[in-house]
Amino acid sequence: MQKRQLVLEDGTRFLGTGFGSDREISGEVVFNTGMTGYQEILSDPSYCGQIVTMTYPLIGNYGINRDDFETITPSIHGLIVKEVCDLPSNYRSEETLDRFLKANDIPGLAGIDTRKLTRLIRNHGTMKGLFTSADCSVERAMQLLHQEIGITNHVERVSTVKPYVVPGRGRRIVLVDFGMKHGILRELTKRNCHITVVPHHYSAEKIRRLKPEGVMLSNGPGDPKYVPDAVRMIEEIIPDIPVFGICLGHQLIALACGADTEKLRFGHRGANHPVKDLTTGKTVMTSQNHGYTVTKESLAGTELELTQLALNDGTVEGLAHKRYPAFSVQYHPESSPGPEDTYQLFDRFLANIITHQSEEKREEVSCRSVQI
Repeated sequence: MQKRQLVLEDGTRFLGTGFGSDREISGEVVFNTGMTGYQEILSDPSYCGQIVTMTYPLIGNYGINRDDFETITPSIHGLIVKEVCDLPSNYRSEETLDRFLKANDIPGLAGIDTRKLTRLIRNHGTMKGLFTSADCSVERAMQLLHQEIGITNHVERVSTVKPYVVPGRGRRIVLVDFGMKHGILRELTKRNCHITVVPHHYSAEKIRRLKPEGVMLSNGPGDPKYVPDAVRMIEEIIPDIPVFGICLGHQLIALACGADTEKLRFGHRGANHPVKDLTTGKTVMTSQNHGYTVTKESLAGTELELTQLALNDGTVEGLAHKRYPAFSVQYHPESSPGPEDTYQLFDRFLANIITHQSEEKREEVSCRSVQI
């Protein structure tokens, strides 16, 4: 392994040992507080364009297996760890973390003070950083960073190109892919749903032609305001079709209903984030990965009801529409990795579909009675 460095946009330099791919790459440097789940983190499309720092000191100790992927092609830009394990020990392990990163052309950096880097991000917010060789000067690295043009099409890079079907005999669900984790598919197929996955730019008209009983809006990377087509689509379908939004999907529902979003200082990334349900008074532990949030003050004057709050910082974690069968959560009820406290939200989504269909039938019967 050769020496490699991380240079941040403020000029801070971290010198360590490289593993994985040796390519030079830049990205937004963030941190994740999970003790496990690095395979799911590496394969989560929501990390597109980011270099992830793991705060847990030893990563790679249970290797890489065939079951825990959240997408086929990882889009994370880089991984930073305190110590990388070269000899994993787990009955499911099929290859080392280093070998996996090499195969997917993802660079890694080990042996740096990850606590110092995490404190830096917490104090100053997320920053752009560059993975480069140890002999590259800080001045040259800073020039390369400043030459980088901000990429805004993260969703386009991770969304499916064309629709496809995951067949089932249950409810017909259209899943809009903004950077979907396979965990969402797993929970819907577990409930025998017939799922049609569509690209991020699919129009409301095209979605209606698929005759869905419900529409799910997936997680995804980046700023929700860079996906204006999706906001317009949601505005059109939300009065007619039950909708459930997760993470980026949650933020897009808020924008479609007149609320606003803003960038967090350093985001929420990790497992075991406590969230309070304001309707039940109960607290659940959640898995989270987002750098943007719905602005709480912007909900005033909209038809959205605040249903859940993050106990760590009071940010918006759940919304429900006051008139239409639409709701959303900022966290990941499909977990992967993380706690399984909120799987029942998928059941709530299907229950909303049944209730909506019953109401439509009553209205249809009422209209016929008036005509007679």
